Amino acid sequence: MAGPEAMDYASLVPAQGTDGAVRKVGVEIEFGGLGETHVARIVVDVLGGEIDHTGPHEYRVRGTSIGGIKVLLDTALRDKADNPVAEWGLNVSRAVVPVEIVTEPLDPADLPQLDTLLARLRGAGALGTKDGMLLGFGTHLNPSLAGEDAGHILPTLRAFALLEDWLREAEPIDASRRVLPFVDPYPRRLVDALAEEAAADWTLDRMIAAYLGLAPSRNHALDLLPVLRHLDEDRVVAALGSDAQSVSGRPAFHYRLPDSRIDEEGWSLAPTWNRWCLIERVAADHGFVADLAAAFCAHRASLTTLRGDWARQSGEMLTGWRARTEAA
Repeated sequence: MAGPEAMDYASLVPAQGTDGAVRKVGVEIEFGGLGETHVARIVVDVLGGEIDHTGPHEYRVRGTSIGGIKVLLDTALRDKADNPVAEWGLNVSRAVVPVEIVTEPLDPADLPQLDTLLARLRGAGALGTKDGMLLGFGTHLNPSLAGEDAGHILPTLRAFALLEDWLREAEPIDASRRVLPFVDPYPRRLVDALAEEAAADWTLDRMIAAYLGLAPSRNHALDLLPVLRHLDEDRVVAALGSDAQSVSGRPAFHYRLPDSRIDEEGWSLAPTWNRWCLIERVAADHGFVADLAAAFCAHRASLTTLRGDWARQSGEMLTGWRARTEAA
């Protein structure tokens, strides 16, 4: 299998935001098998930089070739590690609690360098989702918004919702993550609302109301709550109540469906990234999104179809659309 440097990376659509700047992406990858100190040293070996110890079980590597990278034990107990009991709990739970690397927003052109880091971590013994039996390890992408209006956000939300069943077939989730509520599919009532013809003309206010009313949870494969909090903090806080403390506002989509397969030979971020870029390409074709929406409504109106049927039907429509657009 070709090394990660040989993988082709697609472009976001559009590649620049409304301000003319390149859209960036933050990446979060969870894995087991290595301590956070060891991981920070590997980051420096591969990408350069200097290590700062920023808290219990937390480091920041500054000045790498792709910007700052955090390395931390991904658990709420980390902040209480000065308590001997909590420290003991951390040590005995390392088989299921992941270490996480979190990049600053980086230029998509730098993603192959991150692949090189992942290959080195794999060689050092990093373990992926299949080893996280009690806490499935994930890979999260945070592509920055192209614009902060409904015209830039709503089409992507609609395209994702209509293609999520296909996406779950194309990139199956490991059983260790499916049994946990971290990446639940959007509820059908939200997809139904987004598929309505009138949804294409929703205002930002209407979109926010629908999402908060029908899917007010962080535990979805495309978590829109960080975007919504960035746009309307008071409204999100009021809707979520005490749960709002777990949501940080930021002008970026939070895509968290993919597994972390860091221990699989040749694994690259490219296929996962390219599927997200495909969602954005679809979103840019308003006519095809309308076709998907109409087909979904017909699917829902039938008494004999199942969720798996829509995954296959939408996949077939997507295959035909790609053949047409790529031949044009």
